[in-house]
Amino acid sequence: MTGFALDYDTWGVPGPTFITLYLAATVVAVAVVLIRRRALLGGHAAPPANQLSPQQVAYLNGGDDFAVWTSLGTLRSQGTIGVHPDHRLTADGPLPPAASQLDRAIHYAATQRIRARDVRRTEWVERALTELRDGLDQRGLAIGPDRRAALRHGPLLLVALLVLGVVRIVAGLANDRPVWYLVLTVLALGTLTTVLLVRVPRRTRAAEVALRTLRQRNRHLAPASNPAYATYGAAGVAMAVALYGTASLWALDPAFAQQAEIQREAMASGASSTAGCGGGSTAGAGDSGCGGGGGCGGGGCGG
Repeated sequence: MTGFALDYDTWGVPGPTFITLYLAATVVAVAVVLIRRRALLGGHAAPPANQLSPQQVAYLNGGDDFAVWTSLGTLRSQGTIGVHPDHRLTADGPLPPAASQLDRAIHYAATQRIRARDVRRTEWVERALTELRDGLDQRGLAIGPDRRAALRHGPLLLVALLVLGVVRIVAGLANDRPVWYLVLTVLALGTLTTVLLVRVPRRTRAAEVALRTLRQRNRHLAPASNPAYATYGAAGVAMAVALYGTASLWALDPAFAQQAEIQREAMASGASSTAGCGGGSTAGAGDSGCGGGGGCGGGGCGG
């Protein structure tokens, strides 16, 4: 009879024993993955806010689009570019000596009469954006390709546990054993794994600190404050767009923004909550598991 009962348990392991071991392995694996993720997202110490250019701030705040909008706003406020009624950019003046690589790329695109909405996809602007991203990555502020890949490698350990759990569920059902607790645990683990794989932030926690400081210092540039952009000059315009997006461009020069087909966004007092994914929130490993109890034999929860 003892041998028969052992054979009747799925894989020879009673359900309560399996779910206990599975939960323990899940908790350890999740802890390892989250600790590694936190280390990867830490970055270096937050730099002084005045050491970040508006275009660097823009990328950290909202990615490539924000950086391009910031450059457009800067060049427009300096009278360097314009836009034709056919929505193509025009080069209306020389570049200032302190122009960034992205400014130069957009100005060159304007000399080629590129449509404003297509400028980000030109090879010159793409190269400049890559240079901008790489510089921020080296400073420990942006999440570059290598770190992004590392962030996605960690959850693969959880994927292995998911596969084990699913296989056990299938085997348990085939053996006519109860598997509900294991199903709930696998669902919770699957949700967390999906979040960790999909939600890869653009910036590190050091960048978050720098952005918070800049927002506090530049609240007067928010469109809701009706700032006099002419008073703050090109640098103020650039920082306004970097922090508050196209709402600042529309407030600065609505005719330009309309002809350039720049989408109008309502960001009155802060950056868009969807502009960038910060450090990301992570859930626990799931509270739906069962401990060692749950009824031995017929009342087991792990198949």
